Amino acid sequence: MTSQTRTVRPADAASQGVLAVLIARTVRGVHRIGRAARDAGSALPKVVTPVGWGVIVATGSALAAGYVWGWAELVAVGWGLAIATGVAALWLIGTGASKVELTLPTPRVAVGELAEARLVAENPGHRRFGGVQLELPVGDRVLERVLPALPRGGVVDERLRIPTARRGVVPIGPARTVRADPIGIVRREVVWSGTVLLHVHPRTISMGALSTGFVRDLEGSPTRDLTASDIAFHALREYVPGDDRRHIHWRSSAKTGTFMVRQYEETRRSRLIVLLDLDPSAYAGDDEFELAVSAAASLGARAIRDARSLAFVASGAAGARSPVRQLPTVSRDRLLDALSLVQLESRAAALPDVARAAGETQPGVSLAFLITGTAHGVSHLRMAASRLPVGVETVGVRCSPAGEASARQSSRLTVFGIGYLEDLQAMLARAAANA
Repeated sequence: MTSQTRTVRPADAASQGVLAVLIARTVRGVHRIGRAARDAGSALPKVVTPVGWGVIVATGSALAAGYVWGWAELVAVGWGLAIATGVAALWLIGTGASKVELTLPTPRVAVGELAEARLVAENPGHRRFGGVQLELPVGDRVLERVLPALPRGGVVDERLRIPTARRGVVPIGPARTVRADPIGIVRREVVWSGTVLLHVHPRTISMGALSTGFVRDLEGSPTRDLTASDIAFHALREYVPGDDRRHIHWRSSAKTGTFMVRQYEETRRSRLIVLLDLDPSAYAGDDEFELAVSAAASLGARAIRDARSLAFVASGAAGARSPVRQLPTVSRDRLLDALSLVQLESRAAALPDVARAAGETQPGVSLAFLITGTAHGVSHLRMAASRLPVGVETVGVRCSPAGEASARQSSRLTVFGIGYLEDLQAMLARAAANA
């Protein structure tokens, strides 16, 4: 057999290479078209509104019925709806911004204070966009603004006022721009930011030092308990076996001829506890509870400012392992953040039970503030005070908005009735002046 060798000419090789390149580019183009179609198909349910789906169904039905039955009117209606859908799709072109930033200039405010959210939007650059709608969810509401048309590189700085009439934590965002046609066939949302939290703190008021007028404090508060070693000298007594010889008062011993030792009053650093009653039956209404939260917040904030040893507790669930909830007191902001979320508890333990548990879990307490409403009588406060350890000075605060201020004292319980936060401020100042 004779073998023949085919010679490939350069022109043939070049044409084959061009053909391979064209085939590869065609395959890549088909893949891109497929991906775009899949993306459009997945995005279609998010873009078309319920009204839009109704229009699409009506378009198909009108065209099918019109051509099958020969009704020119239905054909005209069908094409009219199809044209309207096509025109509506043009409203989705563009995003209206290349970047939208959401910030809170002041993330913590008190009830009634001004709070704003700041939105800064930038133009994408090459086109001058018409107004685009900007939406900002605030709690269960949605604030809306229409961004003006911006030139290339233009920036718009919007400040939206946030309602702060109620205490709580308000989620703000995410900020989004919306493009939608006037009829409501399509709607496209672009989310630009995350969610930020605005803490609306209870209202507080400045007041004097909390221990003044109730507990004297100088490196510790003297008690009626006697001890052999401390800083508050009480008296001299005769030596008995077992006494520490370092406390023998030699000068007195020389005069009397009998060993005499020093005796001291035991001292303790004044430790405060603020107890907020969360039992719904203790309050005649929501206004009483909000005043109670503000009073407790004012007391806690003052104690933290004075660097006092503070325990801030609220009612826990009845029947739980511990009927008290301890709130953070590492800083004023942390405490007020926690109080922004405090609400009445339907299963809250009774105030006397909470006071007993607080006294057991918070050793060394010298002064306690019990904050409650007026639905329960003063006897309820007396019972709660009796559950605290012996030697604890107790101040009960009964809150009744717009009520008359009053003060009464019996044994180791002082009861303040307040109608405004300023009443509590005045009563503590009066107690300091009479100390």
